[in-house]
Amino acid sequence: MKVAIVMGSKSDLPVMQEAIDMLQGFDIETEVDIVSAHRTPEKLVEFSQNAHLRGISVIIAGAGGAAHLPGMVAAMSPLPVIGVPVKSSNSIDGWDSILSILQMPGGVPVATVALNGAKNAGILAAQIIGCHDNCVLDKIVLYKEGLKAAVLQASAELKR
Repeated sequence: MKVAIVMGSKSDLPVMQEAIDMLQGFDIETEVDIVSAHRTPEKLVEFSQNAHLRGISVIIAGAGGAAHLPGMVAAMSPLPVIGVPVKSSNSIDGWDSILSILQMPGGVPVATVALNGAKNAGILAAQIIGCHDNCVLDKIVLYKEGLKAAVLQASAELKR
């Protein structure tokens, strides 16, 4: 199973890299590309309509500003789409991106993570894949156990 990670521009890569890193940590194959909803609409249509035919299981789409990419991908793809609002240079503190991705009409869902929350998008994509892949599920269980251990260690150190 493979996850596609798309973003509206190269400037989104530092944020989206966290999703790439998480998925690589779970040994999930990724396909990464720049697909601008406004500057390359034909590429957007081709990508969205054909991703499932190329073996993609989940799409993570990050965008800033007007942030139409995740919603437009979801409108044209049968796959689950996770939207990452990106605080960009032309953003209104990121709220424009958050609301553009979050406020989808009924029938066109986009799972939305926090502003610049690509790490959680990667984890969520892995969890979706883990529903059908026990190897990935086992890695998620270990990851969550690691989170728990880190908190318990920090708590113990604080009490010393």
